[in-house]
Amino acid sequence: MSRPSSPPAAALEAEELVLDPIACTGHGLCAELLPERIVLDDWGYPIVDPSVPPALHEHAVRAVKACPALALALRRAQR
Repeated sequence: MSRPSSPPAAALEAEELVLDPIACTGHGLCAELLPERIVLDDWGYPIVDPSVPPALHEHAVRAVKACPALALALRRAQR
C-alpha cells in the first residue's frame, strides 16, 4: 500500500498571510505562534511578512485560527 502524498510544495508556496489592520485589536497571539513571519510594532500590533514557505504552512494555519479578532487570513498569492 502506498501512503497518501502531501500537497505539492508549489501549492503551499502560493499562499500568503493577510492582515486586516482595522479588525486587529493587538492581542499579539499571532506573533507568538509565528515569530518567523510576524513581529509586533511599538504599540503591540503585528507587522506581517506575507510569504509563507512550505515549512511554516502549518504554523501559519495555527496562527490564523488562533486570532481572536479574525484579523489574520491565509489566502492564495496573487500572481
